[in-house]
Amino acid sequence: MIEVVSVTHRRDGYRVQSHLRGAVHARVSAGGRSVPSPIWQSDCVLYPPEKRVLDAALSQLELLTGDPNHTVAAAAMDTTGRVFTAVNDYHFTGGPCAELVVLGVAAAAGAGPLTTMVAVGDRGRGIIPPCGRCRQVLLDQQPGCQIIVPSPSGDPDLVPVRRLLPYSYNFPDADPERFIRFNPRYYDSVATGQKTATTRFDDPCTPGPAWLVFEFDDQYKRLRGVVDFIETKRFDAITDADAQREGGAVAGDLRNGLRDHYPDIRDDSIVDVVHFHVEPFAV
Repeated sequence: MIEVVSVTHRRDGYRVQSHLRGAVHARVSAGGRSVPSPIWQSDCVLYPPEKRVLDAALSQLELLTGDPNHTVAAAAMDTTGRVFTAVNDYHFTGGPCAELVVLGVAAAAGAGPLTTMVAVGDRGRGIIPPCGRCRQVLLDQQPGCQIIVPSPSGDPDLVPVRRLLPYSYNFPDADPERFIRFNPRYYDSVATGQKTATTRFDDPCTPGPAWLVFEFDDQYKRLRGVVDFIETKRFDAITDADAQREGGAVAGDLRNGLRDHYPDIRDDSIVDVVHFHVEPFAV
């Protein structure tokens, strides 16, 4: 039986697969001695790309030697599926956290926008959430990034960075590269121009250039697109035309699909109908 339990719902028919049943095993160096890292029984969902990011951070953590200036490892994935790792560099004047260092590492490698990030601490601390400064930086520079954080039970959970910083300050000069996530089953229909819209609930998009990212389990594929305009309307005001732009037939089909992805959606909920096109010959 396939079951999924997650507060983060993958849009546009996002992948459904069984929980990761295995534990994450690693050994981390702390103060010159090796200790077991926490064992996560995955009652939440981490899909293969996110698990790759977590595994990369744990592998980086194993390389730490016990130096008190380097106690946290971070990993991040970009829209091409490349994974970057880094460690913090503590200093009393305000040395950067591992999350900020990995931003620089990714930028130095010419990375696209980052889709996923996680930080893990030494001495068996496991996954640690970003500090307040890192949350603001990530929101300004990587607003589409999802962060792996510990859930109340201690298991890994996946949360959009904007939810880690409610009522946040919006840096007016920030101009981050944008992307929109899609289920991989829509790759062909988007690439051929059959699907020209996507309906989002509590998943803000911005007009202008954006990568259209398709999250296959073994890789990401992306298309360069442009968000032409966004219609904001009530859920119960979705029309047949809206459904047809997404490859459906009637409004009821689209509403039923959205209810599957967003269990909390109601008739009076506000949704965004995002109209886009693909740039020719751009991948």
